[in-house]
Amino acid sequence: MTKFVVVPKRYLQLAAAFLVMLLLMAAVWRLNSDKPASAPVTETQVFQFVTGEFETTDRAGKMLEAYQWSPGSIYVTKGTPVELQITGISGDRHPFEIEGLGIKGEVLKGKTTVVRFTPKEAGTYAIRCLTHADMRSGGPMVGYIFVH
Repeated sequence: MTKFVVVPKRYLQLAAAFLVMLLLMAAVWRLNSDKPASAPVTETQVFQFVTGEFETTDRAGKMLEAYQWSPGSIYVTKGTPVELQITGISGDRHPFEIEGLGIKGEVLKGKTTVVRFTPKEAGTYAIRCLTHADMRSGGPMVGYIFVH
């Protein structure tokens, strides 16, 4: 005697959808399995900075100035080449140093200074203008490079 099992159409549709989903997951896993978990970035990371200035007068009529790097902070990857393109917009000149990296330079108004380096250690490095170091000189003009 022959027995027949009747399977509702809805169950067949669910089984087919489940099978298709498993096949898609296997294909995605296969594509991603060829790549290392943290592939090294070899391209140079390029960042554009400008010098900025804020001016106002206090209630006594005294002129107040404040200078800044814009953007004020960037995030870079350890071991990957970095290029900073710093354009002087405000202020005649901004001699600077990047503390901890041994980098010094100067940005002149209307000119772009290019700084290249490859950070070896993770950490936070300050880019400080030596002219605008404190409140008396329109500072502190400081930006931060976060290396991870």
